Amino acid sequence: MTSIAHHSRTTATPAACELETFDELESLQSEWTPLAEQSGNVFATWEWMSVWHRHFAHDRPLLVAACRTDGQLRAVVALYLFSERPLRIARLVGHGAADELGAIAAPADAAFGAWALDRALAEAPWRWQVFLAEDVPAGSALAGSLSAGTLIAGTVNPVLRAPAGGWEAYLASRSANFRQQVRRRERNLARAHRVDYRLCDDPDRLEADLDALFALHAARWGDDSVFGGLAAFHREFAAVALARGWLRLWLLELDGRAAAAWYGFRFAGVESYYQAGWDPAFQESSVGFVLLGHSIREALEDGMTEYRFLRGDEAYKSRFADEDRRLETIALSRTLVGRAAIAAEAATRRRPGMRRAAAAARSRLTSISGRLEARR
Repeated sequence: MTSIAHHSRTTATPAACELETFDELESLQSEWTPLAEQSGNVFATWEWMSVWHRHFAHDRPLLVAACRTDGQLRAVVALYLFSERPLRIARLVGHGAADELGAIAAPADAAFGAWALDRALAEAPWRWQVFLAEDVPAGSALAGSLSAGTLIAGTVNPVLRAPAGGWEAYLASRSANFRQQVRRRERNLARAHRVDYRLCDDPDRLEADLDALFALHAARWGDDSVFGGLAAFHREFAAVALARGWLRLWLLELDGRAAAAWYGFRFAGVESYYQAGWDPAFQESSVGFVLLGHSIREALEDGMTEYRFLRGDEAYKSRFADEDRRLETIALSRTLVGRAAIAAEAATRRRPGMRRAAAAARSRLTSISGRLEARR
């Protein structure tokens, strides 16, 4: 079993902190997203959480814990009861679709978020047996509050910090070979085609542009893509994000035909690259690479402070990024059956050649816990 001993547990209760709990999301709507803006995390917004809850929570019990000092909202944590049989598993609202989770709080108030999670887990009425904290920032106060738990998975989370001077300053900081590739591929594409970059900013075109995104993604990755299976959720959230000014949906058109699409968000000074797709007919023209470069250039020239590639260790991300803000999935249990299930999962993941995605790990955890429950 891998412990999280490298984190320090939050031991002091934030002074004068008052806890509020709710069984729905609406009560904090007006205060929630302004708090999320301080983290730059679009997945922490009330809008993301509420759309996710409608699509995936399926009326399961919800617990929202809010921490206040002198009436000011300092942190929010949202949990729900994911399953009751064979094991009662609590999870953070937003898991799976979101690329980073945790407490919603300003960085300076991270301790309040950890305290709110501690209290929420203690007061949840579900008698949970396992709590899964998925894709939380490694080394954070919240991860530290789970120091008694087991590390189930670690995930690369590449970030590009915007240099002073924008795109050209960024290129100057990279290798000569990298600069040549970026410029040559874009130049070659312009020689062979009429190239247009189009940002979706028209609600009347949103559905058609999303159709193009999903079609291009399926053309590149196949119909079994997890992203394609979340189309209904993303269509609803994209409409909300467009209305809020957060949506970034780029289409690269060659001679009037969509050849590549880039889907992400611009929130609180941060550009986040969520998903993309491209037509395999243009594979040799590197349309995906060219559009990615364009999205980074636009973000830097518009003054974004960061460009987040989000979770995943794809090689192209490391070519552009300059930092890895690692994410962790931590499992915590307060029952013998839950601890046994977590230990079995951790042992499975240590076997040579058993490198699997965190989502698969969580599925096996549920399966293993079911077998253990049946043996009791």
